[in-house]
Amino acid sequence: MADEHTKPWRPLNLEEMRAVFEWAPFRWCIAGGHAIDLAIGRPTRAHTDTDVLVAHREHARVRRWLQGWDCWQADPPGHLRVWGSAQPLASHVHDVWCRSNQFDQWRFQLMFDGGDEADWISRRSPRIRAPWPWIIETTADGMPFLAPHVQLFYKAKSPRPKDQADFENVIASGVSFDRAWLSDVIERCYGRGHPWIDSLD
Repeated sequence: MADEHTKPWRPLNLEEMRAVFEWAPFRWCIAGGHAIDLAIGRPTRAHTDTDVLVAHREHARVRRWLQGWDCWQADPPGHLRVWGSAQPLASHVHDVWCRSNQFDQWRFQLMFDGGDEADWISRRSPRIRAPWPWIIETTADGMPFLAPHVQLFYKAKSPRPKDQADFENVIASGVSFDRAWLSDVIERCYGRGHPWIDSLD
């Protein structure tokens, strides 16, 4: 079999993602760089993929909902293996790549995070948790997206150029987000010397 990891991406756009998940029986939201754009209210840069955040506890429902899709576990990152339609998802697997069939290009990435019915729980630290409604915001036309303070928390671990650009774009935009919370969790998880903290204080 060809190396699936080398196959190209042709990500679904946000309206196509809405069509896939709009009636899903579980929480979901747009994540990654697209979530930053939705928070700001305009495109800020090009995107090479489309990410959707879901709760790991819902993995069986998620897989049933995507039963017609060809889904592969990125486990560990850089290596892919099939996620069968009736196969449980191990607790350490957080990323799944999806496409319409085995001949298609990759269309979106599922990002599985922790949580129970009431609260989101970060996979980076079980001490970091918050009610689901606090971490998922919604655009005027009903598109759910990961709140910028949470998305930037994940991007802060080892910022790539695009992560730095997303952080700077959020700061420059004046969009409302929880600066104090973000500063606190960055310090707790990544250290007081993180370069973003001074811009948040």
